[in-house]
Amino acid sequence: MLTYVLSPVFNGLFSAMVVFLFATGLTLIFGILRVLNFAHGGFFMIGAYIAFSLVSLFGSAESMLSYVLISVASGLALGAIGLVVERFVFRPLLKVDEAYSLIATYALLLITEGAVKAIWGVSFYSVAAPSALAGIHIVGDLFMPTYAIFIIVLGVVCYLFLEWALQRTETGKLTQSIASDPWMAQMLGVNVPQFYMWIVVFGFFLAGIAGGLLLPNQTISPNLASTFVVQAFGVLIVGGMGNIRGTFLAAILLCVIDSFGSVYFSEIPGMFFYIAMVIMLLLRPEGLVKGTQL
Repeated sequence: MLTYVLSPVFNGLFSAMVVFLFATGLTLIFGILRVLNFAHGGFFMIGAYIAFSLVSLFGSAESMLSYVLISVASGLALGAIGLVVERFVFRPLLKVDEAYSLIATYALLLITEGAVKAIWGVSFYSVAAPSALAGIHIVGDLFMPTYAIFIIVLGVVCYLFLEWALQRTETGKLTQSIASDPWMAQMLGVNVPQFYMWIVVFGFFLAGIAGGLLLPNQTISPNLASTFVVQAFGVLIVGGMGNIRGTFLAAILLCVIDSFGSVYFSEIPGMFFYIAMVIMLLLRPEGLVKGTQL
């Protein structure tokens, strides 16, 4: 009987950490620059394709070391792309209404999808998890894939690190002050445009790493961008626009509810994520955590 509770919770936590890892860069960029990057899914997809290309180039990613190094290399490549995007797309968007950022970044999403089709084609690709993450842990009647456990732990560690960095370090406090009042920070001598640049680079770096780390979790294709982006925007909104803690909590809440719904109402899988999202927005339209602070 307990398995009918623990299994949906475990699966929900796994889905939540997948969505959270995807959404961290999106949350940081919006929380600080107030640019709603609809193309985030496209760059996550490019990160996954770069990781796949590196796996193909070097033969495999069976060892944990190669798996991690390939993911970091994918992150660095996306960080370099982020430099260009920040300079020629995001920086001009800071001078116009926020609504324009959605239109511009949607166009950017279409460009990323076109680039993927031009470079890698429209075929489907998949990569096996490293051998260290390929097993299954069985506790009673509960089956827990090692890879899923790894992603859950990684998501929690990522959240705790970001929370610590934002709340306990000087850079984190500076980040929060710039997010709250960039004009005042500029008056106090902070180079806000340069700071924005590094935030975008870091956000893209996170997208690239997530693309590499989550590569064994899905088959990649030019449609990959849309697989996570709607759920990522859902947790971003429900959590409290641009709030890391809110994004983390919203991912857990919505994905666990959806996991239970998919078990007991299997004819409509995935629907309960959006039902829960609508209910939460009706009950708490400002989000789980107010998004004025990271």
